[in-house]
Amino acid sequence: MKTLKRTFQSLSVRNFRLFVFGQLLSVTCTWMMVIAQDWLVLDLSGNSGTALGTVTALQFTPVLLLTLYGGRLADRYDKRRILILANLAFGVLALALGLWVLLGTVRLWHIWLFALALGTVNSVEAPTRISFVGEMVGGELLPNASAMSAAYFNAARVVGPAVAGFLIARVDVGPVVLVNALSYLATVVSVALMRPAELHRPAVRPGKARVTEGLRYIGRRPDLLLPMALVGVLGLVGFTFQLTLPLLAKTEFRTDSATFGLLSSALAAGSLLAAFATTARRGRPTAAVVAGSALAFGALEAVTGLAPTLPVACLLLGLTGFAMMYFAQASNHRVQLGCDPRYRGRVMALYTLIFQGSTPLGALLTGWLSEQWGVRWVLYAGGLISLTAGAAALAAGPRFTRPPAPEDFPEAARPVDSPAS
Repeated sequence: MKTLKRTFQSLSVRNFRLFVFGQLLSVTCTWMMVIAQDWLVLDLSGNSGTALGTVTALQFTPVLLLTLYGGRLADRYDKRRILILANLAFGVLALALGLWVLLGTVRLWHIWLFALALGTVNSVEAPTRISFVGEMVGGELLPNASAMSAAYFNAARVVGPAVAGFLIARVDVGPVVLVNALSYLATVVSVALMRPAELHRPAVRPGKARVTEGLRYIGRRPDLLLPMALVGVLGLVGFTFQLTLPLLAKTEFRTDSATFGLLSSALAAGSLLAAFATTARRGRPTAAVVAGSALAFGALEAVTGLAPTLPVACLLLGLTGFAMMYFAQASNHRVQLGCDPRYRGRVMALYTLIFQGSTPLGALLTGWLSEQWGVRWVLYAGGLISLTAGAAALAAGPRFTRPPAPEDFPEAARPVDSPAS
């Protein structure tokens, strides 16, 4: 009982509890739409890995270009209002795509346009949402709340693809996308019902919150640079499952959308277990934990490429998902728990930029490599490069663990500029 209470400790905070319930429904339906969108792209393009890679690249290109400014907005303005507006925009975009599909007039370029618009909104929503977790629960409960966020995300990732595969086979893609459009209202309502007085906000909000100040802050923090570098490498070559899993289902195992959903759910199930495992974390993880989990992920992804049958692939994807989420949580906690709350929006914006911004290049590379050599080679290469990066970081770790000294940040001793009028 005590262990269970500790696991769900952050849910005792009303604002965070509302947030989790709204996100659980919304993210489940978002994963349903991801499966529907990818399946639609493969149908329209004749199973082209390049077409699928292009859609993914377009969705994440705005993240590469705009996320740092999204973090600036998160540090300067009310995060609740930003999240409400962003989720309303998500809903309108999903509604438009769903109607296109139902009318039977959707073309590949329509999906490209939708992906670009979705990525633009995401470049503001993602750093705001990630940094808002600390405001809802405070620093002491942040590791647990972050792990719970990963838990609901991966619970949705287990259920969403499996339901989507079932529904696509019976009612086609359009209704799945429309269900997702409606689901964004769950997040809007949950955020609107929060009590602002119970949020843990900085005493003074930066008036200008310059992007360059955030970059200088990170540049003087070697203990933040190592996890961010690893996140960049693994995001570029390792976390390519949005492309590899539909291709694995269609081109290697020659099965239908239900199998695609099963593969996605297997990966998410392992990730969910890792998320719950990290709820017990109470402090900042070491650099060795971050690097070691990256090494384990790389080894498992490479082995997954060898899977001879569907059941073996599901088992290996579950193990890979566990290592992937354990690394993602360890790197996230090392960065979030090591930065000044006044810079958190900009720091997590850079983290998001590195994590997701590398995806356009990774998506195009994955699409090309899968067409030239097959999807298994994508898993081999991504796993081996990730493994090498983890081993190198493990060896170099001691040089990137120096705790920051107060004299490194003279501006931290001064009051932050008051908000501009």
